[in-house]
Amino acid sequence: MPSSNKLNAESSPYLLQHANNPVHWQAWNQEALNEAKREDKPIILSIGYAACHWCHVMEHESFEDEQVAQIMNENYVCIKVDREERPDVDQVYMDAIQAMGLNGGWPLNVFLMPDQTPFYGGTYFPKNNWMELLDKVAVAYQTSKDKLAESAKNFANALNTKESDRLNFNLSNDFSFDKNVIEQAYQKLLKFIDWDNGGTLGAPKFPMPVIWEFLLSYYNITKSEKALEVLELTLTEMANGGIYDQIGGGFARYSVDAEWFAPHFEKMLYDNGQLISLYAKATLATGNIRFKEVVEESINFVNRELKSQDHGFYSALDADSEGVEGKYYTWPHNEVKDALKKNSEIISNFYSVKEDGNWEDGRNILVRQVATDDFARLQKIDVSDFQELLKNAKETLLKTREKRIKPALDDKMLCGWNALQLNALCDAYKMNPTKDYLDQAKASFEFVTNKFMKNNQLFRNHKNGKSGITAYLEDYALIIQALIKHFEISSDEEALTKAEALCSYVIENFYDDSESLFYYTDKQGDSLIARKKELFDNVIPSSNAVMAENLHWLGILIQKSDWLALSDKMVHQLKDILPNEPKYLSKWLQVYSLKAYNSYEVVLTGKKAHQMQKDLWQKAVANTLFLVNPEHSKLEIFNHKPEISDKTTVYVCQKHACQQPVFTIDDTLAQINL
Repeated sequence: MPSSNKLNAESSPYLLQHANNPVHWQAWNQEALNEAKREDKPIILSIGYAACHWCHVMEHESFEDEQVAQIMNENYVCIKVDREERPDVDQVYMDAIQAMGLNGGWPLNVFLMPDQTPFYGGTYFPKNNWMELLDKVAVAYQTSKDKLAESAKNFANALNTKESDRLNFNLSNDFSFDKNVIEQAYQKLLKFIDWDNGGTLGAPKFPMPVIWEFLLSYYNITKSEKALEVLELTLTEMANGGIYDQIGGGFARYSVDAEWFAPHFEKMLYDNGQLISLYAKATLATGNIRFKEVVEESINFVNRELKSQDHGFYSALDADSEGVEGKYYTWPHNEVKDALKKNSEIISNFYSVKEDGNWEDGRNILVRQVATDDFARLQKIDVSDFQELLKNAKETLLKTREKRIKPALDDKMLCGWNALQLNALCDAYKMNPTKDYLDQAKASFEFVTNKFMKNNQLFRNHKNGKSGITAYLEDYALIIQALIKHFEISSDEEALTKAEALCSYVIENFYDDSESLFYYTDKQGDSLIARKKELFDNVIPSSNAVMAENLHWLGILIQKSDWLALSDKMVHQLKDILPNEPKYLSKWLQVYSLKAYNSYEVVLTGKKAHQMQKDLWQKAVANTLFLVNPEHSKLEIFNHKPEISDKTTVYVCQKHACQQPVFTIDDTLAQINL
C-alpha cells in the first residue's frame, strides 16, 4: 500500500479515493497555495467528483503511475478538488477553460500560476498526452514565465466581467411584466424539442427537470394542449427508457443517446430530488398513473440507497461496479431467465431483453416500449393479472440484483441537495397526502435545520457528525425554497421563521446592489480570483432565480414589501433576455410568470381545512400557496381570517389583499384568476 498523501484526513469520498496515489495531492487550502508561492511552482488543479467515470480512468492511468507522479511532484504543487464540495472553485476554473476556447468537463485539469490565475487546461488526458503536456508546461514555466503570467492575468480579468456588461440587462424603472415574454420564450423553447423521443434535441441527453417545470407551469396557467403533449411525451419516454431504473426506481444522470436508452449509470441525489418533484406535479396536472408510480419508486430508491439512519441523504452512487460501467444495473439474458423461471419470457419481452443482449458484452438494459395495460392487451393477458406478475417479477429481480457487488456510495451529504429531496417529499405529499410522506418530510426538515444550520448560517457539507465548508448561494436558495414548501404542507411556523432568518443573511452577505443579483459565494468565505454570480440554469436551477422566487413568496408571507420589490427588480432586469434563452433561463421564466400572471396566497380556516387543502392541491393550480391557519398563530398572514358559521372558510388573497371569504372548492377556484 503506498503511503498516504495529504488527502488522507479529508472527508470527501472523491479526495479519499486519491489519498494513496503517489502524486503528492493536497486539498484546496491556504497551506497548499502558500507552498506554490514559496517554491515558485505552477499549480496543477484537478477537479472531479466521486461518481465520475473518466475521473477514475485518469486516476488509474496517470495518477496511480509512479513515473507520472514523479513528474508532477517535482515540477508542480498538485491540488485535488471535489467539485461537489467546492462548486465555487469549480465554477471559476470551468469558466476559465471556456474563456480559453477549450471544452470543459470532468475531470477538469487546469494549470495555474502560483497566484491562482489560470493559463492552460483541459479535461481527460490519456497518459502519454498528459506526460507530454506536463513536460511542455514545466519547460514553458521555466523559460517563459512572464508570458504565462500575462496570459493568466488576462484570463483572470475576463472572469471578473459583470453580468450586466456581458448581457443586455433591462435597466428601466418601469416594472411591468408582459405576458408576451412568457409566450415568446415558450415558442422559442418548442424549437428545441425532440418530438420523437421527448426532451431537447441532441445527445447526450440530460433530464433537465427545470425546463419541464417551466413547461408544466405554462400548461397549468394556459391549458395549452401542445405544452401538455411535450410534457407527457418527455416524462413518458424518460420513464420508459434505460435512464430510469426499471427495477429499483430512480434516474441516472444522463443518457448517452437521444432515445434515453443507454444511461451514464451514476445516480445523483440532485437529479432524483428534482425529478420526483417534477413527476409529482405532473401527476396532479395529468392524472397519469405511470408518473405517480415513478414518484413512489424513486422515493423508495432514495430511501433504500441514499438515506442515512438520521434522515439525511447521501450524494450519489457510482456508475461503475467491479470496474465495469453499468454492470450492477444490466442483465445477461440467462440471469433474467434463472431468476424468473416460467415468467422470464413474458417479462423479457416487456423489458426488451434479448438473448444476445441489447447493449454491450451481451448484457441488457431494461427498457419499456409500451404501457403496462397496453402490453397486457397485446399479449391477450388480463391486465390486473399482468400487473401482479410484473410487480412480483420486479421484486424478484431487485432481490437478485442486490446480491451483486454494488456501485460505490458517495456518502458525503450536501446542504442544497438535501433541500431538493425535502422539496421532493413535500411535492410527493401534495400529490398523495399520506402520513408517511408528511413524516418523511418532517424528518428531513429536522435533519437539514439541525445539521446544516447554525446561528442563521449554513454549511455546505456534513459527514461523520462534522460540517466545515461555508455554504454557497445554491445551498441557501434551495433550503429557503424547501422551508417555504414545508411550511405550506405542515403549517410549521418554525420553517417560515428559519427561512426569513436565512434570507436576511443572504441579503447581508451575498448581495451585489450594483447589479441587483447575488454572488455565488459568501463574503465571509474563501477569497478566489473571481467572485462569480450564477445566472443561468444548469442541472440545478439558477441560484439567483430561486432566490428571486424566495423573495417573492417571503415578501408576501411575512409582509416585507422591500423583499418583494427586490424580487421584482431581479426578474425585470432580465426581461429582454428571457425570450431568447428559455433552455438556460427556465427558472427565471417560472418566477417571471409569478409577476406577469398573478400569484395567490390562500388561507383555509376551520376543522376541515386540512382536507380542503389536500383537495385543492389535486387541482394543480399554478402560482398559488394553500395554507392552513393553525390555532394560536403569531403570523400576520393568518390574522383576521376566522372560521365563519362553523364552516371551513377560505380567504383568497393577493399580496394580503383578500377577496370575500368563500366556503367551497369551486368558489375558491373561481376567485383565482391567473
